Amino acid sequence: MYEHDVLVVGAGGAGLRAAIAAHEEGADVALVTKLHPVRSHTGAAEGGINAALREGDSWQDHAYDTMKGSDYLGDAPAIETLCQDSPQETIQLENWGMPFSREEDGRMSQRPFGGLSFPRTTYAGAETGHHLLHTLYQQVVKRGIEVYDEWYVSRLAVTEDPDPEKRQCHGVVGYDVQTGEVAGFRARDGVILATGGPGQVYDHTTNAVSNTGDGPAMAYRAGVPMEDMEFIQFHPTTLPSTGVLISEGVRGEGGILYNEKGERFMFEHGYASNSGELASRDVVARAELTEVNEGRGINDEYVHLDMRHLGEERIIDRLENILHLAGDFEGVDGLVEPMPVKPGQHYAMGGIETDENGETLVSGLYAVGECACASVHGANRLGGNALPELIVFGARAGRHAAGTDLGEAIIETGRTEDTEIGEVDTPVAPGAIHADDEAVADGGSDVDDSESRRDATRSDGGDPRSEGASVIPEPDEVVDRAVQAENRRVDHLMEKEDGVQQAELREKLQKTMTQNVNVFRTEEGLKQALRDIREVREQYQDVYVDDPSRTFNTDLQQTIEMRNLIDTAEAITLGALARDEFRGAHWRQEYQERRDEKWLKHTLLSWNDGTPELWFKPVILEGEDKTYEPKIRSY
Repeated sequence: MYEHDVLVVGAGGAGLRAAIAAHEEGADVALVTKLHPVRSHTGAAEGGINAALREGDSWQDHAYDTMKGSDYLGDAPAIETLCQDSPQETIQLENWGMPFSREEDGRMSQRPFGGLSFPRTTYAGAETGHHLLHTLYQQVVKRGIEVYDEWYVSRLAVTEDPDPEKRQCHGVVGYDVQTGEVAGFRARDGVILATGGPGQVYDHTTNAVSNTGDGPAMAYRAGVPMEDMEFIQFHPTTLPSTGVLISEGVRGEGGILYNEKGERFMFEHGYASNSGELASRDVVARAELTEVNEGRGINDEYVHLDMRHLGEERIIDRLENILHLAGDFEGVDGLVEPMPVKPGQHYAMGGIETDENGETLVSGLYAVGECACASVHGANRLGGNALPELIVFGARAGRHAAGTDLGEAIIETGRTEDTEIGEVDTPVAPGAIHADDEAVADGGSDVDDSESRRDATRSDGGDPRSEGASVIPEPDEVVDRAVQAENRRVDHLMEKEDGVQQAELREKLQKTMTQNVNVFRTEEGLKQALRDIREVREQYQDVYVDDPSRTFNTDLQQTIEMRNLIDTAEAITLGALARDEFRGAHWRQEYQERRDEKWLKHTLLSWNDGTPELWFKPVILEGEDKTYEPKIRSY
């Protein structure tokens, strides 16, 4: 068993910043990551970091833009924390050596981004995430922080109690991709999940193949609610053939969108008469698809993004990486011809429910970055707000897990007196498959399995081995039991000789999500997706691993990931079916209005021993100095 004060699962921007912050507070901290840190998906971020750095701008204006962009579903304490802390965190990156683009006077460059009232997006060419990742990793190496590289965390080690708020997280179980070893990692003070988004539930996504929703799914099965999972951002400009991202920086620098008729449709068709191409991402994505659906798309699939008029010097200086992407993947030279673009799945606004310090309702468990939901982004994220979220909340969670007092959180996690139980009419029963064989691939709850439960503490303090005795398992024992449970699951998968393979199921899941839970959503489409997800879950009970080896067995890893994809896809779809309104990135054909009187609240989903339970809690619109009043969102 490996043991540290603080364990950070995932080594992208959020995980690296959390590890550095915990180390600065004196904690013995380690990163456990299924990828080498500089291969993390943060490296694909192109646009920039929103921070109020200049005269004429303020964190208050940034907060207002963010709340408006969220379609008034963001929580004010989280939004204001982001906007207040982002300037100092951005300057800290510069002090650590991040090579931001510069103006002639030496200041860090900032450019306009969609939904912003001030050009506050600080950037490093079109490779901001790449430079952020390398800058933070250098600091991790400098401090001697231990990195367990290519260890895939597949289970949380959490105590058992019927009430999730009484559970404690003592560590994780990792699978060594290189050797096949399954081992326990004990955290004396806290586990921070920084595992990224769930993009692989879709087949056209900007996300890396490693983004399989591991953190939200593991936390969900351990009793932590998923929040606002229905809100999925579809980026307006991705390359049609691959889903590779074309930065919003192209439009920020003055790039123009045209339809098949050569019309600048954002203005000419009234989608965003004031902001045009720099409207919020959800607005632009819907406009593009509307153009395609109404017969004005190019090849009935995409529109054109043109940056030729910017001139070669400016493009090379600020957007050179975009030229390489368009050339490599589409055979298009952006200096002399427009680029084909269409919407693609990009980001999850929802995730693991946390407060503004990254803490969940399970003691000792934190979540930061895209896998978490504080909620900063609400129903729609503004471009340039993802990277500051990583560094701001990564730093806060790292400090808090290491024992630093950040004050009492304003955002409450778990159920409160304002909680409202929800209902959703589903065509099939969602959730776990209840099977007699405890070692089936679905595995039941991550809290424990039936064999472990025979020795675990019950809610009444009783122990099945000794009537009336009170047994509180030691942290090492909790981790050991989780390791044993995971070994049984891996052995079962490896010993099975036939059945269905995960690749077939993954393709089926991705196709139904892309077809039915995309930019435009209908009630029947969402119900069909739930039917398909249920069928995939049932077939997953018969999944097997074809590769018999224990070294670099990607088939085994992807089979375990598949379970997480099923749970996150189902959560996204359940939330989308329940929310009968149009808000932010969530568009419903049957409900074409934002319904503040009913839906100014967060959607939460709890695992509840394998039976998903839907509930709601109010949005917090009261900020430090003002209350954000919902208004019509126009650009």
